[in-house]
Amino acid sequence: MGRDTIFVLTIFGQYLFLHLDMTFAFHHSQDTYFQYQLETTRQYILPFLRKYMTFQPGMRVLEVGCAQGGVLKAFLDEGCIGTGVELHEGNYNQAKRFLAKELENDTCRIFHKNIYDPKIAEEFASHFDLIVLKDVVEHIPDTLKLLKTLHSFLRPNGRIFFGFPPWQMPFGGHQQGCKGIAGVLPWVHILPNMLYLNLYRLLGQSEQMIAELADVKSTRITIERFERSAKSSGLTIIGKTLWLINPIYSLKFNLQPREQLPLLRDMPYVRNFYTTCGYYLIGPSKPA
Repeated sequence: MGRDTIFVLTIFGQYLFLHLDMTFAFHHSQDTYFQYQLETTRQYILPFLRKYMTFQPGMRVLEVGCAQGGVLKAFLDEGCIGTGVELHEGNYNQAKRFLAKELENDTCRIFHKNIYDPKIAEEFASHFDLIVLKDVVEHIPDTLKLLKTLHSFLRPNGRIFFGFPPWQMPFGGHQQGCKGIAGVLPWVHILPNMLYLNLYRLLGQSEQMIAELADVKSTRITIERFERSAKSSGLTIIGKTLWLINPIYSLKFNLQPREQLPLLRDMPYVRNFYTTCGYYLIGPSKPA
């Protein structure tokens, strides 16, 4: 057994143990989740983006699925003009609370809308320098439709950032948001649909949670499918980092973030099982 294999098994053993040992309070605390998203963006997402682009005061940034606004807040602190779109009413209200100062100063707008709303499409057309989707694309079934819609929102030379967990990773079904033992079962989302969802009903999960699990399972976003969809929508991959240890786990579990091992990174399909997050920057053309 090679050193890389031993390393992967050791890391994932530790990772799964920590899932078993945690109560996942951060998934149910608005303040904690806001802070985790803010710090992850400051420490990892912004440095990733700065490899490929320069931030200027007044840049227009859109976050799709902005939740409580933690990611968007980091861009506002950089002097950007921010817009957030959030479909979940509770998250929308929390975003207004966390970003109250920025909303009052007119450096930020928050919409409680569907990204496909015709009024949104009209207002956002050719408007943004950067669009951000963090842990969102895996919830939207038609990836190609989404990418084409986002493409239409970009200004010339605009860019789109995606951060998402590949479907087959241990908790790629987002079951970690469930309560009790249901939240600590790795790879269970790969089970056939009926068996998987009924198991979670037996484990006492609400029908709302079951519906959320079903949405993620219906999407099944993988590294390969995302890259194919980007190409099909006329977008080019400008920058890419696959993570063996997701950067946000430094806050959640005190695990040191680590990029994917070269052997696994370059192994199609297999890498989805051991990549906990992918960072992508895409755009209509390669940078000059």
